[in-house]
Amino acid sequence: MPGNTKALRVRIKSVSSTLQLTKAMGLVASSKIRRANEAMFKGREYLSALEKSIDILSADKECQKSPYLKQGSTGITRIIVIAGDRGLAGGYNANVFRLLAEYPDVEVIPIGKKACERFGKMIVSSEHFTFDDALEMASKQCEDFANGVFDRLGIISTKYNSVMSQEPYVKWILPFTKSDRNDTAGIIFEPDQLTVLNNVAREYVAGMITVLVRESFASEVAARRMAMDSAGKNAKEMIDNLQLEYNRARQSAITQEITEIVAGSGD
Repeated sequence: MPGNTKALRVRIKSVSSTLQLTKAMGLVASSKIRRANEAMFKGREYLSALEKSIDILSADKECQKSPYLKQGSTGITRIIVIAGDRGLAGGYNANVFRLLAEYPDVEVIPIGKKACERFGKMIVSSEHFTFDDALEMASKQCEDFANGVFDRLGIISTKYNSVMSQEPYVKWILPFTKSDRNDTAGIIFEPDQLTVLNNVAREYVAGMITVLVRESFASEVAARRMAMDSAGKNAKEMIDNLQLEYNRARQSAITQEITEIVAGSGD
């Protein structure tokens, strides 16, 4: 019995240490949420303006000559996969990779340490990803698409619904979709719509990548905070149960010792 109480004390101490760790990780995630959300909301406004510009341009008949609106014939699809830099974020990373599994024959371009490690690529951090990084990536993808190297480009990222809800999805960005907008009257493009579209394509793809990375990062820190909150509650419950078991074992040991003493005195 004494050995049992000792084991329980060690277990309680171990779970208490884990509880302190989950609290610390939860506080770190909480401190990042506000900044991540601000970057995400600003990114959404920027993306809305970009998409409006592309819609206006793609509705023009001349722009149908652009390589960015043409369907290829190689049968090759590329997907940029945005995952996290760390684990312990609930199902955040697992959900991204589960969605990717629905596209088994695609070329993968990873962003985020977990994705880079999974596909054996050079590490690209999702937390510290910049517009310059996105511009370099977008330039390569736009060049390859225009040259017919692949047919379609998509991004798997995570949509931020709330602190408690995030969901992975695929956003297809190349080729551009022809728009049916008819409210372009009065808009003048220099030198012409086709030239502007071809030149803005790289910035649009870079902007799309940047915005989705920011939203994915906001989703990651929110998922980690919820995971640490849940882990903390489970650890507290486990400590309570272990403490109760320890008290019972200790009381049982004391009772046994008293019984032995009483029995011995009777002899």
